[in-house]
Amino acid sequence: MKESTSREKILKKIRNALLTESENPYPNVDHEKPIYHEITESLDLTFAEEFIKVAGKFVYCENENEFLSSLKMLIKKNTWKPPFCIDKKIKCLLDAEDVLYTDKPEDFHNLKVGITRCEYLIARLGSAMVSSKHDSGRRLNFYPEIHIILAYTSQLVPDLKDAFTGIKEKYASKLPSMINVITGPSRTADIEKTLVMGAHGPKDLYVFLVDDSNLSNGIM
Repeated sequence: MKESTSREKILKKIRNALLTESENPYPNVDHEKPIYHEITESLDLTFAEEFIKVAGKFVYCENENEFLSSLKMLIKKNTWKPPFCIDKKIKCLLDAEDVLYTDKPEDFHNLKVGITRCEYLIARLGSAMVSSKHDSGRRLNFYPEIHIILAYTSQLVPDLKDAFTGIKEKYASKLPSMINVITGPSRTADIEKTLVMGAHGPKDLYVFLVDDSNLSNGIM
């Protein structure tokens, strides 16, 4: 039967291609071999270097007290209003040192600064993996003009695959409905090739990395 449409011609070519078995042009490729070079520096240093490359603002803290004092100084220096935080575990830390914050729903749409946790920090990419499982949910990772992430050194992983493996082990069959990887502040150059920060999310991204090697229990 004569093909009457371009669609039928294309489908016939696809069928013929699927029926014809071709030889693998790269039979000696090792699919198990790592794609990237092995990370030779410490994960915290690698993450910091990559994170700063994508315009992130990195603060290393030896303990939680240093995180709280650094956060206070940052808020005071920039004359920010109390940041928005609904994460119960972070709020416990802030309450312990009388760090002012707001968790009122009516303040959400006028917030400037938001504080959340993350699931993992991916050293090679300088990225933070967040999910909807934390109290902060989805919106607080994207809505604030300034996003502050509290993370711990035990959350550092070398690569993206390690973060996904950790997520699967952590939540098993109850995976978060939203898993996202944040690499630096939001940006776009779609409009006349002019770089615009904060186009689709926060224009500033801070990561406070707390060394929890001496802590018996972090707040992951």
